Amino acid sequence: MDTEASMLPSTTPRSRALATEAVHAGRDDLAALGLHAPPIDLSTTYPSYDSRGEAERIDAFATTGARPDGPPVYARLDNPTTARFETALARLEGTASAVSFASGMAALTAVLLARASMGLRHVVAVRPLYGCSDHLLGAGLLGTEVTWTDPAGIAGAIRPDTGLVMVETPANPTLAEVDIRAVAYSCGSVPLLVDNTFATPVLQRPVEHGARVVLHSATKYLGGHGDVMGGVVACDEEFAARLRQVRFATGGVLHPMAGYLLLRGLSTLPVRVRAASTSAAELSRRLAADPRIARVHYPKVGGAMVSFEVYGDPHRVISAVRLITPAVSLGSVDTLIQHPASISHRIVAEGDRQAAGVGDRLLRMSVGLEDVEDLWADLCQALSDPPARTAAGTVPEWLPTGR
Repeated sequence: MDTEASMLPSTTPRSRALATEAVHAGRDDLAALGLHAPPIDLSTTYPSYDSRGEAERIDAFATTGARPDGPPVYARLDNPTTARFETALARLEGTASAVSFASGMAALTAVLLARASMGLRHVVAVRPLYGCSDHLLGAGLLGTEVTWTDPAGIAGAIRPDTGLVMVETPANPTLAEVDIRAVAYSCGSVPLLVDNTFATPVLQRPVEHGARVVLHSATKYLGGHGDVMGGVVACDEEFAARLRQVRFATGGVLHPMAGYLLLRGLSTLPVRVRAASTSAAELSRRLAADPRIARVHYPKVGGAMVSFEVYGDPHRVISAVRLITPAVSLGSVDTLIQHPASISHRIVAEGDRQAAGVGDRLLRMSVGLEDVEDLWADLCQALSDPPARTAAGTVPEWLPTGR
């Protein structure tokens, strides 16, 4: 045996665990570059002394949408830092490619425009979806037409001009789930887009069940710290090429600093999601046994999101939390709570919202990384009846009133 050769790293392709990919994907070339942390490329443009060659590369991109060979051309076309994040996310979702955008809504917009550019403007969608996704589809702002249906009605709703079937599972905010494999079968040749923001690739990888497009609001769990905004679409390379063309034309690019933060966020994604999911499962169990709670929603796939319906006034709960933060968004290291009917889904028509299960007493909570006992104590005091007031009408001194 050649002892020296046996000590070299193996070149045999081998699949790696998701936790390993989360740490190393998008960083495989760093050692060869003499780097440990990924670099941040903030350039908006790049020098080129071969204008004819540059023109050929730009023409090739305009024709194919493939990333140009050689050095970057212009930040709106591509960026080395955001490309690292795209590579890593594609590896985690099990797709050939991924294309990043300035926000989750910019990512969805690009998908709809890409399909519409092929004459496929009709979308079949299942409620509930995130409120702004619902609005974008239903308002016809991009010239699209939507047919809303339940999962059983998808096959019957598909038309010759249907370009997409869209579901979100677990759904925002009710955490309703759909059988991705069954829905994908109903789609036939029409691509199925799954919004995987809540589950992340840690809990489910939709392409393994037949989905062809996976959407993330990267602002949420992928970033994970409430300090970066972005969106990303994981898909095959053919569709990714078209998305890059749409991104270049519309300008909805992800800033390289955001790309850097998102790549960093991926490295701890499995640890964060699993830890927060453990707390969320425990809180959902306790809420289900609490007489002040009418109903608890927690998905079978697990996750860090819990929704629950209260018997009392949900707005009072929002105003009474002290450790938990009342705020929009989700997926951060700290716990957030909001009232969907007033905030995230206010833009959806009341009748449609109610029919989708988004009632006026529903609260949505994104569980973070705090100790579960501290979170439960805060929920308990927020759910309690208003304190009795003294004869003077003041709150007793023993009750904390500050935040």
